[in-house]
Amino acid sequence: MRVLITGITGFAGSHLADYLLEHHPDVEIFGTRRWRSRTENIEHLPEGAVTLIETDLRDYKSVHACLERAQPKFIFHLAAQSFVPTSWNAPTDTLDTNIVSQVNIFEAVRALGIDPVIQIACSSEEYGLVNKDETPIKETNPLRPLSPYAVSKVAQDFLGYQYFQSYGIKAIRTRGFNHTGPRRGEVFVTSNFAKQVARIAAGLAEPVIRVGNLEAIRDFTDVRDTVRAYWLAVNHAKPGEVYNICTGNPITIRELLDRLIAIAGIDVKIEQDPARMRPSDVEILIGDCSKFKADTGWEPQIPFDRTLHDTYNYWRQRIAAEQAAHEATRAVTAAAAESATA
Repeated sequence: MRVLITGITGFAGSHLADYLLEHHPDVEIFGTRRWRSRTENIEHLPEGAVTLIETDLRDYKSVHACLERAQPKFIFHLAAQSFVPTSWNAPTDTLDTNIVSQVNIFEAVRALGIDPVIQIACSSEEYGLVNKDETPIKETNPLRPLSPYAVSKVAQDFLGYQYFQSYGIKAIRTRGFNHTGPRRGEVFVTSNFAKQVARIAAGLAEPVIRVGNLEAIRDFTDVRDTVRAYWLAVNHAKPGEVYNICTGNPITIRELLDRLIAIAGIDVKIEQDPARMRPSDVEILIGDCSKFKADTGWEPQIPFDRTLHDTYNYWRQRIAAEQAAHEATRAVTAAAAESATA
């Protein structure tokens, strides 16, 4: 069985590769990467565990060649410009990357005459402006996107539906609510706070944590539960359908930060950073995933406190490794200088 993971070097893509290697060793894994992609998220994988295909998803010929080589039974389309603030600074690039890439995949599938099940990583950001009486949010809730990123995800979502209806493409749309855990990019809130807290605990930064909107309410799922949901989706969900992936457990960003501070056992001052405030923010996202559970049997298994501990420890270990590398470089430089003057 062959699977293709677009964006395998990213956060969710690398965790999906981990999951497949551990639980489905019979699966042959292919992954797309851009020539300039950083690969630290997959450097821990055994040599030869995945086949990387250099692919520009915005270029149709490149995508066609990738799919022709991989011939996948399942495609997990995870690659995207996924950071909401960046979408305000670069809306055209966000729309181009997220929408055109998906169209290229669909068109290459049609041209090659292959018939994979395609999981499309959509987003709870599509719901956007949600009224409190509309929570927990079902898949039938109106979509009121509040960022260019969210608009791009609405387009991906509806393209999945359109290509299923028009051409029978087996697209399964998963609207993931916030997912986090170790290896999450530091621009995302949980990872950003965990890194700030770890640097303070290590004595590398003043005891001040800079924040954006702490009153937003979110529904967090551990990334390891999320990628397991992706696998269940392509095996058990219904093509053409849309599914929420979430826990249904709300938490404010303020409480999230308080828990991380408690894990580290430090005293800090909290300062709002205007640069971290968004032009328009989604105030509340709490999901209802009963439809997905009914069709796939999925249940989240990892408590959020473990997610926070693991994320904090990831940054603590990474910072310690960076410190050790820096000290080793200083020692080598000092030894060289001493030798030169001897």
